[in-house]
Amino acid sequence: MKEKLAGTILLCTLVPLMIIGYLFIVIVGTFGKASRVRQGVRALDHFVNATLFDGYAWESVSSHAWRERDKGWAKIVIKITDFFQKDHCKRSNAREQPIVDLILRKRLHEQTIGLDKSKQDKT
Repeated sequence: MKEKLAGTILLCTLVPLMIIGYLFIVIVGTFGKASRVRQGVRALDHFVNATLFDGYAWESVSSHAWRERDKGWAKIVIKITDFFQKDHCKRSNAREQPIVDLILRKRLHEQTIGLDKSKQDKT
């Protein structure tokens, strides 16, 4: 229950800021320097991967697609990205897979809010 309450409060705070950030990315990305918004685009990529594609929050859609390349949605992502940059998903996965492996090995993906103290000490 504590985790759900914390998540709800966090979402109510973050969603308006995310909308402002998205608008900033669109405006500055269209009319300004792309380097100014690159990290925001990367963060949105990870957000979409975690929410819509049920992937890891620390991994891009491209890297996830390469890991799941036998699935239909992944084949579509790979085909689209290959149009713009050959082997984009494969290269993304080569760059991001060590991070995925580290986070899983250190169990950094596990729940922390709402666990009682005795369970946290065991992790």
